[in-house]
Amino acid sequence: MRYIPIYIILFLALFSSCGNGSQSYKIGVSQCSKGSWRDKVNQEMLAAQHLYECDVEVSIANAYDDTELQARQIDSLAQTGIDLLVVAPNVDTEPIIQAIERTEKAGIPVICFDRKIHADYTASIGGNNVEAGLIVGQYVASILRGEKLEGRDENPLVVEITGDMSSTPAQERHQGFAQAMEGLQHVDYQCIQSDWSSDEACRIATEQIKSGRMPDIIFCHNDGMATGVYKAVVEQNVEGQIKILGIDGMPGEGLEYVHFGHQVGTYVYPTHGEKIIRLALDILTGKPYERENPLLGFVVTPENVDLVTMESVELINQNHNLVTIQDKLEEYFGLYNTQRKVIIGSIVTIVLLMVAVVGILVAYLQTRRAIRKRQALNEEETLLYTHVAPQPQRQLFEVTPDQLPVSRSQDELFAEQLKEVIRQKMSNPSLKMDDLGESMGLSRVQLYRRVKAITGLTPVELLRKMRLQEGYVLLCNTTKTVQEIAYEVGFGTPGYFSKCFKQEYGKYPMDLREK
Repeated sequence: MRYIPIYIILFLALFSSCGNGSQSYKIGVSQCSKGSWRDKVNQEMLAAQHLYECDVEVSIANAYDDTELQARQIDSLAQTGIDLLVVAPNVDTEPIIQAIERTEKAGIPVICFDRKIHADYTASIGGNNVEAGLIVGQYVASILRGEKLEGRDENPLVVEITGDMSSTPAQERHQGFAQAMEGLQHVDYQCIQSDWSSDEACRIATEQIKSGRMPDIIFCHNDGMATGVYKAVVEQNVEGQIKILGIDGMPGEGLEYVHFGHQVGTYVYPTHGEKIIRLALDILTGKPYERENPLLGFVVTPENVDLVTMESVELINQNHNLVTIQDKLEEYFGLYNTQRKVIIGSIVTIVLLMVAVVGILVAYLQTRRAIRKRQALNEEETLLYTHVAPQPQRQLFEVTPDQLPVSRSQDELFAEQLKEVIRQKMSNPSLKMDDLGESMGLSRVQLYRRVKAITGLTPVELLRKMRLQEGYVLLCNTTKTVQEIAYEVGFGTPGYFSKCFKQEYGKYPMDLREK
């Protein structure tokens, strides 16, 4: 009977643990920097958390172009129990390489996204930067073919302003663009290294304009840099004389710049956060996957910019709505799980109460049965003693005068009762005579008269005397400090205890302790 509650609890625990059999994975994402393009990738990954057969929990950290911070973030993500790491490395430096290698050694697969690194990663996915540079270069060639170059004293000048050349996107975009430029005749091509920033691109463009030979076309490795070039063009009053191109093609940035005529084109660098999650799940679930996964984009021109902008904005809004729906669903699922646990807990409580009621009923019946047996035995013994040997049994209940208790006076009984009450209450420094009187069943005046008549002391004096006596005993028989003893016997301060002790015994507590 006593094991039934244990079996019930085990059964219900097993039942409650079988609510959801689908596998769920934790994916950590380390972004190298911020920006609308990376925000779009993040939104797409968050939107894809529940898109596939397995649920995914995505945690995103941003290093804001700080290599050391990103290395620490990678280590921190690896220690939070993630199943896979997605990293867009800031630059190909030793701290990032070592952090990725530590993650791999911990048994966590690593996907390099957007940027590659010289480390042993599991897979990579991102835009084909060589292809991006090549396609932009081919678009530049088509622009030049449409220009009327006859009669010009010099070849048209094409300037490429790169991103940070320590990163693979800048290296590969330059490789593709330079390849396209090699096939052009009667075109002067110049490559200038930069650092991805708009301000640096503005400075370079200003120098080019002031150099005496103004570029015909400037290609920047991202649309942010292209805005810096456009700023320089406006400041130098040569707007419309230099054609500007960039890469990223984001709504509100590159697409808007093309729409307003600030740029003659931009390359839509693909994000596809949902494909990153798909690749991660293929790795985690043991499905076949490609180690290198290039994503292709396309060039946006003034002719197709409105259509592309409309579609891009629609996709961004859909991703945002999907993330919002998922957040609400997770909130509802959390509420559902809470209610489910409450219901299961209620069922367990009801079952345990029923078991307890049954147990109490059984115990009651067993107790009644035992009482009846005992009554039956008592009746048999009574009959036996009554009819068989009445005289010897009667002697067992006779009491001799020597065995009777000695009579005690009422004052002795009162004094003994009062001492016991004082011992119980003396540790309370706020003890009042009204409290003692109430415990003795007397008023304050009656208590005063009775105590004064028996002891010659007032109740206050008797209380202090008994406190000091108890303190004396504790000083002699314990290692407690004077302060501890003072509080234990009910004195408000150790100083007052020492003063009263000196008046009572002619010495201070410490003198007694030293002796």
